[in-house]
Amino acid sequence: MLKTTPPDQPAVIKEPVNYFTRNRSAIIFYVGDILLITFSFLLFIYLKPASLRYYLPHYFEPFLVFLGIWLGASIPSKKYSYQNKNSLSDFLSPVLISDFIALSIITVMIVAYNRFTYSRMIVFGTIGLSVLLEIILVSLYYYYLKLNRNSEKTETILAYLEHMETLANSADSSQLPEPENTEHYPVFTLNNYRKQILEESGETVFKYISKHVDCRHNRTLVLSTTTRFNVSAVPTDVFNVIVNLKPINDIKRVNKFLEEVSTKIPVGGLYIDCVITNEIRKQRIIKMYPPVLNYFFYFFYYIFKRVFPKVPLLKKFYFFLTNGYDRALSKAEAYGRLYSCGFEVVSESIEGRMLFFVARKVAEPLFDMNPTYGVLISLKRIGKKGKIIYVYKFRTMHPYSEYLQAYVFDNNNLQEGGKFKNDYRISSLGKLMRKLWIDELPMIINLLKGDLKLVGVRPLSSHYFGLYSDELKEKRVKYRPGLVPPFYADMPKTLDEIMASETRYLDAYEKHPLLTDIRYFWRAFYNIVFRRARSK
Repeated sequence: MLKTTPPDQPAVIKEPVNYFTRNRSAIIFYVGDILLITFSFLLFIYLKPASLRYYLPHYFEPFLVFLGIWLGASIPSKKYSYQNKNSLSDFLSPVLISDFIALSIITVMIVAYNRFTYSRMIVFGTIGLSVLLEIILVSLYYYYLKLNRNSEKTETILAYLEHMETLANSADSSQLPEPENTEHYPVFTLNNYRKQILEESGETVFKYISKHVDCRHNRTLVLSTTTRFNVSAVPTDVFNVIVNLKPINDIKRVNKFLEEVSTKIPVGGLYIDCVITNEIRKQRIIKMYPPVLNYFFYFFYYIFKRVFPKVPLLKKFYFFLTNGYDRALSKAEAYGRLYSCGFEVVSESIEGRMLFFVARKVAEPLFDMNPTYGVLISLKRIGKKGKIIYVYKFRTMHPYSEYLQAYVFDNNNLQEGGKFKNDYRISSLGKLMRKLWIDELPMIINLLKGDLKLVGVRPLSSHYFGLYSDELKEKRVKYRPGLVPPFYADMPKTLDEIMASETRYLDAYEKHPLLTDIRYFWRAFYNIVFRRARSK
């Protein structure tokens, strides 16, 4: 939450700090680096199929040279200096630059001077494992600092009310009409927070917020928080607009936070916040580092930030290290979480390094306890007799994408073939999986369960089902959906053509079920195998 300026306090006289105390962290990391390099070296000597008695004397002198180069490369990059470092990239950049310098020098010495009489496994195995362990060590240190930095102290309700009263006393009383809440909490205009917003987020952010919130609107609350408790302390039925200046990436339990915000504003109220999307972060990493090194760094970022949280065992390890701070969020996941909590996005704008959005509350939160987040997902679809069935697939979209069907349709409409146009919910890996039909393999489970048959109309979501005519809806729910839809037999291009194709299939199926399915199956097989028909 935005805090008032504390009163002036007498200066505190600090005792002199000796060199060791001031540089203790650097010394610890020097020692730690030596230990992990030694560990990596001994491990690969042990793995080499020969005796330690032979390899240790032969590699002792080159190991000392390698160790000196490794530690010396840290000086120009200031790898062990941790002053004025805030983000994870601030910590890892010097590490990767230092390791790249050391690797370049060692490679030149070995290759250029024809000194490659040493085992590639021992040399490059030691380097590779040392880099990996060093990245893990520095990441652990970063998250240790972040978790103990207490960048945002949890405030009591009393402190919150004192802050509100301070702002109320400094505001023009004519701008403070009586709030609806009978407890008479003071309420404010956006202009009351102008100074704080400019200091924390800048003028462009204030202008963007001002486009959607009248500066004279007197039911606006501005927060700068990642703590759900601070939102819980906000009284209900007082504010129509809540603005948060902290990115939702740093909120530990994002949905619970958004649900709490939703309970504080009425239907039609606005929630304004920001997110650092994966797309923005990737562009930032690619531009920040030189070629080759930038993709090297992004590879480790992708594995740790985007793969670990989606693998069950690694997920626990990831959240143990990070405690939910600085999580990787795609635009689709961020907006999907908003929609699941009863909001709709009405505006967005990239300001600086963040994507700011304006969301309007349109319904109460769904409180979905089983969102589709893992690799294997189950999607709600309309089955026979209108029954909801859960269709299994491998994930090809970002998490929470199922909540964005209406949003993507309203903004992008449909492309040729009936799919959503420019559907950014699909991940890069997902596009590949769809082309190779890998994503639909788990639907065999539905076939065995009896939810689907081999040939039949495509199982649709309730939103997509709502786009169909009433007559076709009635025909569809009479039969089970299928793994192989008539789409691949007729290859329609528009939604009207898709509905016409399904109508022809259902009419034929009513008269000759088995023959119709056989005919449509072989037509679909021909189009898929010989005409290269693929899902997009």
